[in-house]
Formats: sequence, structure tokens, C-alpha cells
Amino acid sequence: MRTLIPSIVAVASTAVASPVLAQSVLEPVVVTATGRATDPASTPHAVELLEPQRASAGSTVGELFRGEPGLSVQSDGAWGLNPVLRGLRKESIVVEVDGVRLNSAQPQGAIASFLDLGLLDRVEVVKGPGSVLHGSGAMGGVVNLLTLEARLGTTPRTGGRIGLAASSVDRGFAGSMLLEHAAPERALVVGTAGRHVDDYDSPAGREPDTGYRSRTLLAKYRHRLTDKASLRLNAQHHVDRDVWYPGSARTGGQSGGAGIPPVLGTVTIHSPEQQRSLLEAGIDASVGAGKLSADLYRQEVSRQIRARSSALGRDYVRNDVTFATNGARAKYLLPAGERHLLTIGADVWQMRADPERHIDNNAPLFNNNLRNDPFVRGRLRSSGLFVQDEIDFGSTRLVAGARLDRVVGDAARKGAGPAAQTTGLEQGDTTLSWSLGAIHPVSPSASLYANVGRAYRAADMRERFEDAARGDGYYHVGNPQLRPERSTSIEAGVKGKHRKAEYRFAAFFTRIDDYIAGRVTGATHPGTGLPLKLTQNLERVTIHGFEGGASAPLGALVGDATFTWLRGINRQDDEPLYQTPPPELRLGIGQPSAHGFFWRAQLRAAARQDRVATRFSNGTENATPGFATADLRFGWHLGRVAGMQAASLNVALTNLFDRRYHEHLVEGLSGRELPAPGRSISVAVNGRF
Repeated sequence: MRTLIPSIVAVASTAVASPVLAQSVLEPVVVTATGRATDPASTPHAVELLEPQRASAGSTVGELFRGEPGLSVQSDGAWGLNPVLRGLRKESIVVEVDGVRLNSAQPQGAIASFLDLGLLDRVEVVKGPGSVLHGSGAMGGVVNLLTLEARLGTTPRTGGRIGLAASSVDRGFAGSMLLEHAAPERALVVGTAGRHVDDYDSPAGREPDTGYRSRTLLAKYRHRLTDKASLRLNAQHHVDRDVWYPGSARTGGQSGGAGIPPVLGTVTIHSPEQQRSLLEAGIDASVGAGKLSADLYRQEVSRQIRARSSALGRDYVRNDVTFATNGARAKYLLPAGERHLLTIGADVWQMRADPERHIDNNAPLFNNNLRNDPFVRGRLRSSGLFVQDEIDFGSTRLVAGARLDRVVGDAARKGAGPAAQTTGLEQGDTTLSWSLGAIHPVSPSASLYANVGRAYRAADMRERFEDAARGDGYYHVGNPQLRPERSTSIEAGVKGKHRKAEYRFAAFFTRIDDYIAGRVTGATHPGTGLPLKLTQNLERVTIHGFEGGASAPLGALVGDATFTWLRGINRQDDEPLYQTPPPELRLGIGQPSAHGFFWRAQLRAAARQDRVATRFSNGTENATPGFATADLRFGWHLGRVAGMQAASLNVALTNLFDRRYHEHLVEGLSGRELPAPGRSISVAVNGRF
């Protein structure tokens, strides 16, 4: 569902390097919720559609989630911004690029940042259990990063979009270009985007290790095979360089030093280079009375992960890993009479990883380059079958679905050295997921909806197989026999439109059984002397909350508001769930205009979060003070300029009062968390030709 009505979204866009023009608005459809193009107002799900224009010039995709109902961000630096849905983090949501699962066992940083904002068309977020359509991990919901589709046209047409932007707080520059050609027989989209971001300034001064560089290439092609069938090709390549994770910094010999020898000084995780590549081929065809869509794909996420010692002036841990996923998926949409629309589908995928790690641990020289792989030839295999039926009973719509999955994990070896394990590593689980939702219009301007569902998450490779010291000061021991997490969720809400006003509100409850987490054992690792954390299934956790948003005209102005309130409880330890986001409120007001000048001011406030986990985190999660920030955005729609069909100039002033604060979900030692960026001005020029 939209945060603002289309005209508001068009003029309230923040200054970014996105090629999409400020006056270009989203189509009122979402494909992630039901597997087909659907009006969000008619689905029994809580849906958010996010525009890339709303982020600042040097940011990643994660910034789009701040201030939205039920959404927040976990971060360990400027690049690593992970979306959080209703208190559930990256492990418990599915992140997709053009519908292809991106999740991999990332030891540091974000998964949603492996695509440049400049090439995004929109982001679809579906909150709540989504395993019926999306499989393992979709307990908190699904984030689908969608790039522009190559669409056939009735007549030949060629055009494009371009964007350039600069930001002051990080001396960042970004640019993107997207070219599109459409014809009756073939269509092509090609694009490139890149950004260069320096270390940003906070009210406390320059924050080291927060800069990065990135670039993305995109090519999509569609070819008409017959009047009823077309072929699709999708190729993407994204590269980040010089990415640092300042939230990982630990100093040896000091409190929270993570067992680092004092002679190494401060150790920080960084990635000299990381890449994501996607190759996908698909076919769309009318078969009988229905429509078939099928795809084959290969996606690789490769990372160089390093631990740099300030005292040595070099890396003393070097880890290279590629998560390679081969997959196939198919779904068939079949109308069954006048009241039913069936979706029948299947997907299979296999992810492989074989990390290579070298460590220098021969004090005081630290130069022995010891091979110390956390696991060898790990793999996950998943296969699933699902069916969903959309049923219309007059004005009431029911959506019911079920899915059966089989996930198997295995590795050639777990851990390294004398304690290495080579047997008992294979574990398979068969899981049934289901969902049932209904939506009913009680008036022309209001629809009530409710849904209940069951989702699951199979353990990832690191949770199963990795035995290694980590930045939290513990030696983590994987558990290949972990049971999958299983969640049961219920939600009820209302959404609607009245004239030019729009609103949505929801209440939800989620219970997760066999929650997977590292537990302190009280023992120590004989090789490192670090305390042990064993990956285990907890008894259960629960999350409940309320969220909502609304926008409405106020005379010549337009006002909008969103809020989020939730509570997470770790029932086994009888304490708050670790890293639960605090309550949030966002208020905005502005003057939209389809032509000429427009503006919008925004206030975002987060409450103090003193509900922290003490037993589970061993005292490492601290309370966070509340804060409020103010932003101002304005610009001009310039019409035809310099050969452009339309152009716009956008200016964004963020953190106007240079407020010093940090988000509760930012990583870092208590009292030394990375501050948020200070006051900044961003300027962007976008054009369409």
C-alpha cells in the first residue's frame, strides 16, 4: 500500500541519483503478495511500496525502510543497512532481486545493499508470513527489489532516464543511466549506476571507515516467440569496493575486546571487494486457460572478508567465500470458474559455499598464514510445491494457500583442527506452510482484512557448520542438527481511501517456536580461551504490535503520518527479545505540485528503548536514548529542458538541527556505537528522454 497518494509521492521525492523522475509514480500494483499483479488495496496483507527517490545520494537500499510502518534498519556501517520487518531481522525475512532469492549466510553487512538505488524501479514489502510463495525464511515477510521490466510495445519506442546527485555530509557523488527500447517483437533495458561515498560527518566529527564505492550493470531482454509466448533474459552485476564495518571494531585488552590479543590494537572487519552476479532466463506463456511463468537462474554473492589490525597496519585474518545458488521455479495461474484463481507452483534451488580462510596467530610475529577454513563444501538443497486459491464471495476475497518443502543441509567438514567434524553433518527437514486471509469492503472507503499463517526458516550454513571466533567475543560452535524455526502469525487491519485521503492500520501477533540463536554455555574454547556460544533452538519467542499510516489534504497542503509500536519477548529467558526496535512516529507536511515548485517537511521521532536483553546478550545490549530528527525537501519540476522530455531539480536537507544520535539497531560496543550522519544537503538532477 502507498504511503502517500500518487501526486504526493511525485513531488515529495528526496534528492537522489535515481534515474526515475520525481513526477513518475508507481503503478498501484504489487506482485510479491499474491504472485501476480494485484491492487494492494484488495489484498489481505500489509504491503508497503517504496520509491528509490526517497533515499539520499550516498545511501543504500536500507535507508528506504526508515520511518515506514513496521519497518526499521539494522546497521554496522554506512553500507551495511539491513531491513528489519516487525522486529525480525535479515535471517527471518526473504530478500529478493526481481523475485530471485538473495539470502545467503552473510557474516557481516547487509544483503539488501547488493543493488544500486539508481537502477531500482520500486521496492515491494509484504509483511507477515510468506513461506507459501517464498519458502524458507519468510517469517517476518518479503522484500522484493524490482528493476525496470523490458516490456513489448505496440509500436517501436526508445527512451531513457538519467540522474546525477551529490551530498555534502559524505562528499558523495552518484549517477545512473537507464536506456529502454520497446517494439512489438522485442524489448531491451540496459542500465549502469555507480556512487563514490567518502567517510561521513556526524556532530561528533568525521566518522572513519564509513565510505565506499559501488557500481552496477543491468541488462534485460524480452523476445516474442509467438502470440502467446515470450522469452525473458536478465543479467546483473554489482561490485562494492572498500567497504568497512565500523560496528565490528574491537580493541584487544579492553572491555568488549572479543579476545583479541592486546598487541593487535583495534581490529575492524572490512571487505576490499564484494560482488553479486545474476543470470536468469525465463519464459511466459499462455497455456490452455491459464498463464505459465518459468525461470532458470544462477546467482553468486562473493566477498573478500578481512580483519585488519591497527597495530600491525595490515589484515591478519583473510576470508574469501562465494555463495553460489542454482535454481529453477515455475508457477501456473489458472482461472477456475468465475470465483477462483488458482496459482500452482514449484521451485528448487541449491546453494553451495566453500570458504577459504587464513589467519596469522603466531604471536608476536603474526605471520604464519595458517589455513583455518570454518567449514568445507557446505550446501543447502531446497525443493517446494505450493498451491494458492483466490476466491471471490461477492465483495469478499479469500486467499488460501499451502506449501510443502524439503530442505537438506550437508558439508564435507565442520570446523578445523583436531575438533573438526566430518560425520553427522547432514540434516533434512520437511515442513508444511499455510496461510489464510480475507478482505471485505465495509464501505466505499474502508476494507477490513485479516490473515493467519504458518511459516518457517531452515538454519543457514553458518548456523549449521561454522566453528569460529566472532566479533562479539565468543567462539561460536555450529549445530548441523538444528530444527527449523516455525512461526504462527495472526493479523487484523483496515485500509482504504476517501477522496484524496489514504490510510492503513494493522495489529499483529507472531509466535516463533524453535528460535535459532547462539547461547552462552559457560565453557571456554581450549584453542582460543574464548567463552563458547553454541547455536541452539530456543523454546520460543513472541512479537506483537501495532502499525499504521495515513495521508490527507490540509487545505492547499498535504499531511501524512506513520507509526510503529511492537514488543518482542524471549520466553525461554523471560526477557525482551534481543534488538527489538523502539516505537517510532513520523509526521510530514508539504505542498505538492505537478509543475513548478514543491516542498515537504518531515519529523521522525524514536522513543527511548530500555527494553533490552540482558541474559541472552550477556549484558552487551544497552538502552538507547530517544531522538527526533527533522528533514526538509524541495525542488522544481522543470518540464522540457535541454532535449529532455521532462526534468527535475531536487534538494534535500537532512538532520536539519545536526542532532547527535544513533539508532537502537546499530552495531557496536555499548557507549561507542556509530553515530548517525549529521546535517547534510543533497542535490539531484533527474531527466527523462
